[in-house]
Amino acid sequence: MTGSITSIRQARNTHEAEGDQSSHALPYALAATTLEHAETHIRFQDIGKTYSGEQGPVRALHGIDLVVRKGEIFGIIGRSGAGKSSLLRTINRLEQPSEGQVLIDGEDIGRYGTSELVALRRRIGMIFQHFNLLSAKTVRQNVELPLKVAGVPRQERQQKVASLLKLVGLENKHDAYPAQLSGGQKQRVGIARALVHDPDILLCDEATSALDPETTQAILALLRDINRSLGLTIVLITHEMEVIREICDRVVVLECGAIVEQGPVWRVFGDPHHDVTRTLLSPLQQTLSDDLKAHLLTQPLRQNDALLLELRLNGTNSREPDLGLLFSALGGQLTLVKSAIQRLQGRTVGHLLVSIRHSPHAQEELIKRARRIFDDVEVLGYVAAD
Repeated sequence: MTGSITSIRQARNTHEAEGDQSSHALPYALAATTLEHAETHIRFQDIGKTYSGEQGPVRALHGIDLVVRKGEIFGIIGRSGAGKSSLLRTINRLEQPSEGQVLIDGEDIGRYGTSELVALRRRIGMIFQHFNLLSAKTVRQNVELPLKVAGVPRQERQQKVASLLKLVGLENKHDAYPAQLSGGQKQRVGIARALVHDPDILLCDEATSALDPETTQAILALLRDINRSLGLTIVLITHEMEVIREICDRVVVLECGAIVEQGPVWRVFGDPHHDVTRTLLSPLQQTLSDDLKAHLLTQPLRQNDALLLELRLNGTNSREPDLGLLFSALGGQLTLVKSAIQRLQGRTVGHLLVSIRHSPHAQEELIKRARRIFDDVEVLGYVAAD
């Protein structure tokens, strides 16, 4: 990464050599265990939010009970209007809950007066979907502005800005204007600006939604590196499950202002319980191609037609998709139609599609044998012989 992160890592490696190990430096299974026992950073207690509308009150949030742990990357996902932005903005009190409490480090921030609120917001950085940069100011001036408003001396401001621009990989763009930057570069400026007060919480409001897939990956890698190197707690909202998969430790799914599902990313992806979660995941888990759907039979027409099975791994066991064992167990002519297996947080999740012809076993026996190797098995139909 950049020189700034490298220097932070070198310092951290020194601490680790002395026995002070960060969970992010450990293998995932151990790091996840460490996060499970990390202290609570943000707590939502029975949060509700109601807005006034022309047709009467609009309930945006209700009954939100949630804990975000110190040092984790926590995702909030849901469809448009689910309440994601309303919930995120209660953390820095850009939104005041109608009911309940938001506690940060055990303190009820709803009781804060003006000076305490100013101090709180300096501890919480925020980056936005559309960057929110001032077009008439240079990159340096955009990043420097919060420090200038806070009365930080000029030399200290300049040093801080130089360090942050190096951190986000824009050390050669100090004097560029936003119009001269790509979308990814603009978001890097936004990230640098969000870090000027050395926050311990970083809020990301659809931070990658306006970016192309390649740039999205680069920004997510930067956020992950910042989280691991600086120990920030990151809370992000998105409607993109790909973002949750790439970066988050845990995720909560909102629908109509309420929590419908939450848990570690591997569990939510591997075994989604709610229809909304399954709908959000469906673009990532397309099982059948249109061509295959069009030719799929509900019953075999000829002896040669192949049985089509979906075999799933949900991450709850330490199983791996052992194809050799599968071929031996099912017998006959086995064809791998599609594989969508991935490793998430040290666990194997996903599915395989296989077709079987001329097996010596009846269908019930085939399913029974497949379930010894996979967590779930579903008959999708039959594929006509060529």
